[in-house]
Amino acid sequence: MNYRKFIRFYSYQRINKYFRAVGKNKQRAMELYQANLELAQAFHPLLGSFEVILRNQLHYALAAHFNDKEWIINQKNGFMQDRRLGSKYWMKGEVTKAEKKLADNGIAITHGRIIAEQNLGFWNSMFEKKPYAVLSGIPLSIFKNKPANIDRTDINKRIIEIREFRNRINHNEPICFVNGRKNLSYASGMHDKIMELLNWIDEDLPDSLSTIDKVVDTIAKYL
Repeated sequence: MNYRKFIRFYSYQRINKYFRAVGKNKQRAMELYQANLELAQAFHPLLGSFEVILRNQLHYALAAHFNDKEWIINQKNGFMQDRRLGSKYWMKGEVTKAEKKLADNGIAITHGRIIAEQNLGFWNSMFEKKPYAVLSGIPLSIFKNKPANIDRTDINKRIIEIREFRNRINHNEPICFVNGRKNLSYASGMHDKIMELLNWIDEDLPDSLSTIDKVVDTIAKYL
């Protein structure tokens, strides 16, 4: 495909970032854009697995803490309306919204379905200062292998970075640049952070994902 047609499909504003990143070479700009898509594709299974694993571990920990597997439903009238949460009262609203969505679609409301409806921001918020305090620090207990010097703030920061990275991928933004130039260290570093968090949850997790994790090979392909 020629460059003029390419930018007509993908927009000048989007492709121009790649054009500048490769020294204003049209062919290389198109190739880098395709490489970025391939790298984003390689991350999707890993990011999806990370989110599922994180929310399930938080569910298990909180179900044990409250001695209630239905905690996400029942705690709408528990910690989710604790005055100490301040602006984080929205957690109750998110659960209520999920219940309504299921009911409107004729789907039975269960804790499993409500849990699956919550986005990564919901689970990430449990590592923010106020919800974490209300939950007596239980969220951090899922990272049983973390170094002693890693605390709530560190975990929260890392999950926020992963969320922002995932959002870049979902909005088809570049993940192959550093300071406007082709550089895969950002993507490589995010892969390392994801795998490190998974390892802190359970040392067997990284190896268990080896068959779906194509990120390292894809990065090596485009170095």
